[in-house]
Amino acid sequence: MKVSIGTNVKDGPWGGGNLFAINLTNYLVNNHHDVVYDLKDNDIDVILLTEPRKTSESSAFTHIDVNNYLKYENNKCVVIHRINECDERKNTNNVNEYLIKVNKSADYTVFVSSWLMNLFNDQGLTQKNKKVILAGANKQIFNNDNFSPWNKKEKLKIVTHHWGANWNKGFDTYSQIDEMIGDEKWKNKIEFTYIGNLPKNFSFQHSKHVDPLSGKELAKEIKKNHLYITGSLNEPSGNHHIEGAQCGLPILYIDSGGIPEYCNNFGLKFDSKNFESKLEEIYENYDFYYENMKNYPFNSEKMCDNYFQLFKELCSREIEIAKNRSIDNLQVSNFYLYKLNKLVKKISSKVKL
Repeated sequence: MKVSIGTNVKDGPWGGGNLFAINLTNYLVNNHHDVVYDLKDNDIDVILLTEPRKTSESSAFTHIDVNNYLKYENNKCVVIHRINECDERKNTNNVNEYLIKVNKSADYTVFVSSWLMNLFNDQGLTQKNKKVILAGANKQIFNNDNFSPWNKKEKLKIVTHHWGANWNKGFDTYSQIDEMIGDEKWKNKIEFTYIGNLPKNFSFQHSKHVDPLSGKELAKEIKKNHLYITGSLNEPSGNHHIEGAQCGLPILYIDSGGIPEYCNNFGLKFDSKNFESKLEEIYENYDFYYENMKNYPFNSEKMCDNYFQLFKELCSREIEIAKNRSIDNLQVSNFYLYKLNKLVKKISSKVKL
């Protein structure tokens, strides 16, 4: 099987979509399948459209590129659209509308949470062939090896990490923790470490800030702590809390977006009105919440296997799927312009070599 993943993969610390592409690539290659990140080959079996916005650094190709490929190169491959973004996450406009438009190019849609699927259903997504596949992190890196739970003799060490620096990543909550540490009631009870990028002109007063990390370095830093927190608002799924949970840390998580689907029964839920009381509750009952973390069910291997099973099932019906697809209704480039652009790209790649 040859799979094309629409992600411009980056090295080092980056967002969750990048980690998804890396984990899926490793899984497929380890199981003797081919992975590419473009549409140059005419024998692709599955196109996974992950970031269709041309302006995004993470985008390897757009839905129009996919449409052109189906019309001019190979109409037998299967197109799956993975949706892991929404306007509600960063207070943007038109992302949802654009992704609904893009989705018309797909034969099947995968969402990263039921919350996100319901949101798009309510806003007009008409694709009937869809399902939820929950995310996961690499358990070879993010695991509870060498993690020591809180012994009650030291301060409770709280941690979170984010690549993105948008305020909605949880900075209302993280600012509140920072202020609490300066308060007489909490200053000798808790510490807080934030790993990642910060919003412009923002800094902590009583907390530790660590620059973005990835892989084993990130896991090692997370495991220096006892409790993981996420205050990220309207998060479709997020990788950060999954990585923390796989490292063995109980999760104090906000009741927002798709996060509860990943955290229910593996920590304690809070909202903007009860944060301090919930922190106090998990502080007093830490051992109870820690004990269940060994049963945390999500990881990248399970996630990737779910994608692979979907790929196989759809490829077994590729002729039927192609027959039911209406390519003529999709936005495509002029044939001659398409061929010219393809030739230019081919020449450019040879010049770079």
